Amino acid sequence: MADESQRPIIVKRIKKGGHAHHGGAWKLAYADFVTAMMAFFLLMWLLGSVSQGTLKGIADYFKMPIKVALMGGSNAGQSNSVIKGGGTDLSRQAGQVRRSPYEEQEREKVRLQQLEQNLQHKIESNPLLKDYKDQVKLEMTPEGLRIQIVDEKNRPMFDSGSYHLLPQTKEILAILAKDLQKVSNHLSISGHTDAIPYAGGSGGYSNWELSADRANAARRELLTGGVPADQVLRVVGLAAANPLNTQNVFSPENRRITIMVLNQETEQKILAAGVPVSSTAGVSSGAPAAVTNAAIAAAAKPTTK
Repeated sequence: MADESQRPIIVKRIKKGGHAHHGGAWKLAYADFVTAMMAFFLLMWLLGSVSQGTLKGIADYFKMPIKVALMGGSNAGQSNSVIKGGGTDLSRQAGQVRRSPYEEQEREKVRLQQLEQNLQHKIESNPLLKDYKDQVKLEMTPEGLRIQIVDEKNRPMFDSGSYHLLPQTKEILAILAKDLQKVSNHLSISGHTDAIPYAGGSGGYSNWELSADRANAARRELLTGGVPADQVLRVVGLAAANPLNTQNVFSPENRRITIMVLNQETEQKILAAGVPVSSTAGVSSGAPAAVTNAAIAAAAKPTTK
């Protein structure tokens, strides 16, 4: 048996290798962070350089993107935009969303309510109107704001049986005209009488003609007060066909002038009805006033009813 001490000594050396490769995921995360920061600062720059109208349009888009995309606007949802619902140029200052008919109706309703409040304040603060506050009636209706100037037993607005305005009626109409001319809504003016037959009606002149003449006299006074001629859309004589006091058709309050500040819906209905535009005595040729249910008599008119 060989001497164990003579065996060669074998030394095994283990070389320790380096750490395992971690990959480049951190580089992607860092690139995403830098890109996000660049986009953030770009957004801050854009928001600081555009108009308030454009900012509102952007806000409206994120609130209701479908509405903006469908209804359009010069900066949102145009057919020539590359991205549906997006604009071609964020620096534009035009409006973002075309208003819906419902929104326009609400805005118009607010304007008419503001007009009613202004007129009510004048009635309460003006010494003349305060004395006649029971005879100047304001009411919001589905057609618009209705303003009625009514007679009382001992406080008429016209000479008896005549279309000539009394001084206080002229002053009331002049005061109303200052506010009516500030709105863009068209006006419809109608005259009303009680059911007492007109004296001397056998000559052809009746309550129909009288009511139309009174409405036309009120129109002329409003024009004198500053209301544009083309703001008056219709002048109507209704005689006793629409009494204010239905319990007593002979009541003095049925004798009245009604000024209706028309909303857009009612105005369109009137125009769609095709009411003919005709000139009457005292109506300027340029005024689109239509007198219905009455023909203005050319003969002399009685002065008593």
